[in-house]
Amino acid sequence: MLIDFAGILVFFLFGILFVVLNMGISKLLSPKVEDAVKAIPYECGEKPVGTTWIRFNPRYYFYALAFLIFDVEIAFMYPCAVAYKSWISRGQGSSAFLEVALFVLILIAGFAYMWRRGDLNWIKTIELSEEVS
Repeated sequence: MLIDFAGILVFFLFGILFVVLNMGISKLLSPKVEDAVKAIPYECGEKPVGTTWIRFNPRYYFYALAFLIFDVEIAFMYPCAVAYKSWISRGQGSSAFLEVALFVLILIAGFAYMWRRGDLNWIKTIELSEEVS
């Protein structure tokens, strides 16, 4: 049983070895010229403004995560929509519809949870509690 997965393990090991070996050779053979010009950001011929190390607003993370979740949902829903006609012809239409509806309801519940928690609000307010003396 485990011997069946030996080929996959060897494939991954050779893949990791290939990446590490190429990165190591690149590190050894590349010229090491430290220059002030190489440290500035590239801005398509314009004069650089500021440094490259800026802090991004972490609120973008929630929007990107929500987009990713619903994008993957559509990627999962499309094959179901294509195969739905054949499921109906085999008599499995109602069970397939219930499964897809449950999937969508779980995603809507997750979206409602994000909305209720305030993760979709761009400007958040901080509620201060009264201190008891």
